[in-house]
Amino acid sequence: MAGLTWDQTEDIALSLYEKFPDLDPTNIRYTDLHQWITELDDFDDDPKASTEGKLEAIQMAWLEEYQADH
Repeated sequence: MAGLTWDQTEDIALSLYEKFPDLDPTNIRYTDLHQWITELDDFDDDPKASTEGKLEAIQMAWLEEYQADH
């Protein structure tokens, strides 16, 4: 099974939510977000391939998960 890539916005967001369930994603820096994504066990993409747009999309998807449970 292939690992997560930058284009799997929803899957990355869910993994981040599972890892940090009480963290409000609106209060994070993109540098931290990038690091947390690349440190996910199942992340398997080039860390340099991210863009601000991809990080923003992941952050918004994570926010949806967070808001659904809080």
